[in-house]
Amino acid sequence: MESEIKTCIDCKNEFIINSGDLILYQKVGLEIPEQCFDCRLKQYFAFWVFGKFRKGVSDLSGESLITILPSNARYPIYKSHEWWSDAWDPMSFGQDYDSSRSFFDQLKKLQEKIPRPHQMGENNTNCDWCDDAWESKNCYLSRAFLKCENLNYCFRVVESKDSFDLTLCYYLQNSYDCLACHNSYNLNFSESSRDCIDSYFLFDCRNCQNCFMCWNLRNKNYYIRNKQYTKEEYESELKKIKLDSHKNIENLKNEFENILKNNAAHRENMNIKTTNSIGNYLTNCDKCVNVFTWENSQNCRNSLRGLNTKDCIDQLGTWNNELSGNNSGVFGGYQIKHSVWSDARYSEYLDLCYEVEYCFGCVGLRKKKYCILNKQYNKEGYEKLKSEIISDMSKRGEYGKFFPYSMGFCPYNLSTGMMYFKDIKKEEILKHGGYWSDEDFSSQDGISSLELPDSILETEKSITLQALICPESKYRFNISEAEYKFHKNKNFALARFHFDLRMLKKARKTAVLKSYPYKCIYCQNDIMAYYPPEWGYQKIACEECYKQNIA
Repeated sequence: MESEIKTCIDCKNEFIINSGDLILYQKVGLEIPEQCFDCRLKQYFAFWVFGKFRKGVSDLSGESLITILPSNARYPIYKSHEWWSDAWDPMSFGQDYDSSRSFFDQLKKLQEKIPRPHQMGENNTNCDWCDDAWESKNCYLSRAFLKCENLNYCFRVVESKDSFDLTLCYYLQNSYDCLACHNSYNLNFSESSRDCIDSYFLFDCRNCQNCFMCWNLRNKNYYIRNKQYTKEEYESELKKIKLDSHKNIENLKNEFENILKNNAAHRENMNIKTTNSIGNYLTNCDKCVNVFTWENSQNCRNSLRGLNTKDCIDQLGTWNNELSGNNSGVFGGYQIKHSVWSDARYSEYLDLCYEVEYCFGCVGLRKKKYCILNKQYNKEGYEKLKSEIISDMSKRGEYGKFFPYSMGFCPYNLSTGMMYFKDIKKEEILKHGGYWSDEDFSSQDGISSLELPDSILETEKSITLQALICPESKYRFNISEAEYKFHKNKNFALARFHFDLRMLKKARKTAVLKSYPYKCIYCQNDIMAYYPPEWGYQKIACEECYKQNIA
């Protein structure tokens, strides 16, 4: 198959559908997209809520709840245990298909009747102020985590505990303010480091212990600014570094950022155990092209954030599926297409369906088969009506397209899309039929967090009773008792910015979906690396030279 050059129907830019894409589209059974990769992702993100934690009540029982779903949602919101209960039946909302109307309009009408659980996730204890939480306990104001304990202000974290402000981290304990770090204990203010203990301000370090403000080190102890010290010298120098002072921490963060720009060597990508692939933050992947933040997968293309997939294309936030595509938030299945937050086989256009098969255009179903618009059919009736609907959708130019923006779950500026497309404008979303919130979340009910004492040593426990105002977002926030205790024990100054803002800023460092031309600092060969020029990183290395000189 030969590559195709197309013009995106949204942004009007040219993009290429290459031969590998065409082969996989045909294998999965998808139409060739009319949108470029970025515009496809933007639309998928309309179905991934980042939100703002708020209190509300269940539309079923009136019971109080905490959710990130919007207060003016188009759909009912039930507490999760109510959603899973027998107190309601999604089949009772079944609709007959009307061939004279757009199928998306009919599906949207159904979607607006079906409740959504107030929180995604299951098997949690004391994680009320969280979302997308799985098998965890005692976590607070965190999102997207699995098997964690005592986490606060964290995003996309796995099997970590007793930590604050972690983003994209795995297997950390007693750690603070880390990005893309793994298998470490008491690691703080660090990025892209692994197997480290009792260290601060590390970048790309491995198996290091008792190190401070270091980069590209391997198997080292008692280093400061990449210089060797004795144990006694190190401990003496560390005492002079006042991490209790917010002013000092900000100065150290600036120093760390300058090190990243001028001293540290950066790999052309952050892929590990990955072959025949193009993308970034790939782990244990093979033949994955234009794929980002993905793990344990084979032969996938044009996808972002997922794992355990094979022969899939055009997906966002999906895992445990095969031969599937054009999905957002699908968490299991085989031959599932054009769907969101579902687990299914041989199905299309699903929203919030669990363990279904041979279903088309359904919302909120569990363990069902041969359903269309939440109405039951026999096998023959299902196949006949499905064929009729696909024919009608094709005539209207609907079939093969993803859910429209108008079916999105939240205002776009409260979606996870703002992490990746922070410059997107209200006018663009409204033009596509989406939603945008003009709600003012700012507050004046409190004091500016800049008025906090500079040192944690001068900060009393009573600060936990004081409302604070973030100087940048103007959001109101509080210092929790657990946070105060954690910072006291660490002897770290308290953060001054709202936790959501801290989370978004860190995550955006891993949200680069475009590579840029550089020359390897060692061999001077041309390479493509995932560091925007405005970051100012001076030392980029190709994979082979990085392995020879750093790894």
